Amino acid sequence: MPSIFQQWSKEISEVITSRHIASLFTALVILSVGFFLARRARTAIGRMKNLDSQKRMLFEKFAHLGLVFLSCTLALDTLGFDLKVLLGAAGVLTVAVGFAAQTSASNLISGLFLMIERPFVVGDSIAVGDLRGEVIAVDLLSTKIRTLANMMVRVPNETLVKSSITNLSYFPVRRVDLEIGVDYAANLDTVEKIVRETVAGHPFVLRNPEPSIQMRGFGASSIDFDIYVWTETANVVAVKNEMYRALDRAFRQNGINIPFPTRTIVHQHIDQSGAPTSPN
Repeated sequence: MPSIFQQWSKEISEVITSRHIASLFTALVILSVGFFLARRARTAIGRMKNLDSQKRMLFEKFAHLGLVFLSCTLALDTLGFDLKVLLGAAGVLTVAVGFAAQTSASNLISGLFLMIERPFVVGDSIAVGDLRGEVIAVDLLSTKIRTLANMMVRVPNETLVKSSITNLSYFPVRRVDLEIGVDYAANLDTVEKIVRETVAGHPFVLRNPEPSIQMRGFGASSIDFDIYVWTETANVVAVKNEMYRALDRAFRQNGINIPFPTRTIVHQHIDQSGAPTSPN
């Protein structure tokens, strides 16, 4: 009598023929080649220098996912799966998921609007409400921002489309606003001369547009000035810090004081009836 193992081997050999083995091997080859081409296509697109970072990341994802989907489809077809049935099931699943994921659909459409309008690209510094940081990725559903504290924040694209976005890197040149106050005893012509010489001596301050110095008015304890200088966007923070230091040194060297805020406190005396009386 044949053993149980021999019976199982015979049944398996009847089910799995050499044709099935060949189909399985062909499907594995198709998947291997497809995944290899998907990785190579992603790498090749990533090396394209004529595309900006945002388009390059988008094309990388489409190429990778497209080749993976195509290789899986061909592999299933080789194994004998009816693709019409699979596509029909996928269509029903897509409709069901669409009703359950209306927010994702809204984010997807908003992502397409952001890619078409391009209010910012990867690498730009933007401000959205209280959030400020560098854009590190623009995906179909969300945008990832690295904050100044080096934390990643994921913002849904629908939120960005509905919000006011300030792109701090959009233009190559930006204005730096400085505020100073000098003592009432200072000579205003001398103050303006010192400010102009200090501003002109900074290497990062542009000559065109020309710096502007405006007297804002008489403050509580100082005469206040607004100083507007222009510099390249990358130098904004450095120019602001260095200009305040340079102005402080120049004022000290020329005997011009930057006064402290002063307040006058009036003491009132209360008589026996509870009414305030003027101090003596």
